[in-house]
Amino acid sequence: MAGDGVDWESLAEATSGAVGALVSTTVLYPLDTCKTKFQAELQTHQGTHKYRNLSDVFWEAIRKRQLLSLYQGLNTKNIQSFISSFFYFYGYSYFKRLYLEKSGAKSVGTTANLLVAAAAGACTVIVTQPLDTAASRMQTSAFGKSKGLRETLSEGTWMEAFDGLGISIILTCNPSIQYTVFDQLKQRIIQRQRRKNGGSADDNSRVALSAFSAFLLGAVSKSIATVLTYPLIRCKVMIQAADPDEDDESERPSKSRAPKTMLGALHAIWSKEGIPGFFKGLHAQILKTVLSSALLLMIKEKISKFTWVSLLALRRYLFVSQKRIKSA
Repeated sequence: MAGDGVDWESLAEATSGAVGALVSTTVLYPLDTCKTKFQAELQTHQGTHKYRNLSDVFWEAIRKRQLLSLYQGLNTKNIQSFISSFFYFYGYSYFKRLYLEKSGAKSVGTTANLLVAAAAGACTVIVTQPLDTAASRMQTSAFGKSKGLRETLSEGTWMEAFDGLGISIILTCNPSIQYTVFDQLKQRIIQRQRRKNGGSADDNSRVALSAFSAFLLGAVSKSIATVLTYPLIRCKVMIQAADPDEDDESERPSKSRAPKTMLGALHAIWSKEGIPGFFKGLHAQILKTVLSSALLLMIKEKISKFTWVSLLALRRYLFVSQKRIKSA
């Protein structure tokens, strides 16, 4: 399928993954906003928190009559999620196919799969980091006072748009673990389905997972990755968080400039909250990321066949058009 210079199979994987990310991000965005604001808050020297639990963020939005502010930054987050997922799935599929072609192997082993996923993740992070930073600043701004994408990024220097890039690159091991676990379990399930249908294990026909299987595999794989990498996830949120609004009285007791380096964030958490602080908001992170990843992978699996057929039709149309132009 790559004879015309376009890797159509990788393109189908990327498009399906990007659409899945767009839908899951929109559905779960209020939960994501509450989670991000909860993670970004650091305990004061007096040992107090503005938010004792995740629900306090939600009730604050209601109390201030800013319920729609739970969606602040949604457009930026959707752009970031779509581009990020497209680049990741395209890169993952492309690098995997390239590895198989160069090595001559019939399947990608666990170690090679991790390296392929990490390479795809690193390329994706570098491209989308400014959007990720802007979205985090919008979400952590005071309710009703979030700014637009251009204004948010123009507040600081160009380098500040890449706040947390180092941690983001390290965190590429998160999707690496997730998609490796998912892909390996998916292959086993599909091989069983092919044997039940009377086909061979090497049959190239496309077999899709059921919605329940995709959801379950996505939840299990993401839970494992999230628990292992959570301290770094919280550090990244703190680094990218917006500075407290001076005009908001409720922000003043806990007002302090967020640390802008990984070591600064780690030191701040350790000195003010101790070891439990490294896992503050873990339950919220697992809830959000597991639901998001499970929905993404479920949607991707269900629309992949439609996407594949659509791209084949587009490819056929482009070839016919080229032949007509040449014949003319």
